Amino acid sequence: MQAPNKERAILVGLVLKRAPARRVTGVARSESAAEESLEELKVLAESAGAEVVLTNLQSRDSVEVATLVGSGKVSEIAEQAEAFDADLVIFDSDLSPTQMRNLEKAMPCKVLDRTQLILDIFAKRARTSEGKLQVELAQLSYLLPRLSGHGIEMSRQGGGIGTLGPGETKLETDRRRISLRIHKIEKQLESVRGHRGIQRRKRHSVPLATVALAGYTNAGKSTLFNRLTGAGVLADAKMFATLDPTVRTILLPSHRKVLMSDTVGFIRNLPTTLVKAFRATLEEVKEADLILHLVDASAPDAVQQMAHVEEVLKEIGAEATPRLLVLSKMDLLGEDAGDPDALARRLMGEAERGDVPPALGVSAVTGQGLDALLARVDSMLTLDAVSPATYFFPSNDQALLHLLHEHAKVLQKKWTDKGCRVKAEVPESLRRKLKDYEIVKRRPRGL
Repeated sequence: MQAPNKERAILVGLVLKRAPARRVTGVARSESAAEESLEELKVLAESAGAEVVLTNLQSRDSVEVATLVGSGKVSEIAEQAEAFDADLVIFDSDLSPTQMRNLEKAMPCKVLDRTQLILDIFAKRARTSEGKLQVELAQLSYLLPRLSGHGIEMSRQGGGIGTLGPGETKLETDRRRISLRIHKIEKQLESVRGHRGIQRRKRHSVPLATVALAGYTNAGKSTLFNRLTGAGVLADAKMFATLDPTVRTILLPSHRKVLMSDTVGFIRNLPTTLVKAFRATLEEVKEADLILHLVDASAPDAVQQMAHVEEVLKEIGAEATPRLLVLSKMDLLGEDAGDPDALARRLMGEAERGDVPPALGVSAVTGQGLDALLARVDSMLTLDAVSPATYFFPSNDQALLHLLHEHAKVLQKKWTDKGCRVKAEVPESLRRKLKDYEIVKRRPRGL
């Protein structure tokens, strides 16, 4: 079976020489930032299944209200689309309804903006019913204000005997239907949020601490998640390979069990509609006891990626959650990697910032640094704290000894005729269960 031909795409970016009167999503203030954003747009397009045949970057003093990039550039892009037999033109900015309409009239092919492209990728990646609902909500929220201005062809005038005037237009019908659908999806997602809240309360009653992986898309979160938990989460070089949250249990060096969640990756200029739609999913990050902020140490724009992730964490209300900076893909740096703390300072600019957090370097591929990562997570989690304790278990009740081995770190054991004396590092929840067997008044002989 022959693979379908890829759609051919032309990318268009804009850099402004002067600060705009209002913020325009996706419009850069420097040529280097615009080039980085265009390169990311190329990866996004390829992740969506397109083949990028040409990129355009225009520098202007201000945004052209009618077409974003100006009439001359629009004509040039239209000619390029004809010459390269392009199927679509993708703008690295959010287009207003007017700009979209004018560009669609001028181009011989489809026109997309950055948000539409990301929404298309999300629609392809969503697997669960919740993920599909969240994507549909984001798509409809984006579409609703852009229904206007599609011309007379969208009008469906009523008429006939007894009518008092024009009937409901097709545009008004579409708006009403989309608004009703948005309301229905929001109610369904509120139900999902309620269900997740119940699950979280059950988890907290155990108690189990939660650790969330957060980071830029394609930072290696799913690969690390699979290595630590043994889960079969899709780990792909494509952007947004993971959309639906996955939660698994991991065992720390203290033998405490914690829950780790892998969620959607972040990206610069993440559409507001997506942040709102994926609120139920992102709450897994917000409600975590610890956030592991993964940064691709080999990425040339790692600093910018870190800043974008921190921006989204702040937007969802997770800025106060304790976090650990984890530099991933250290194997790609080879001998140039050096000390993770020094690398973090170098990435973030030691001269510019004095508050560079301690960092750990890991490689989910080679296993480098994973033991140190688990030990650091163990030391940072205060829920169900671990402390030393000494127990005596009768010979006829060895199930308790098995329980201790399973959920605590056994340091010493000594058997006697009557039973077993054990010294261990024990989580508080288990210590409460075994309080009747704990030796607290005197130190056992021989230990």
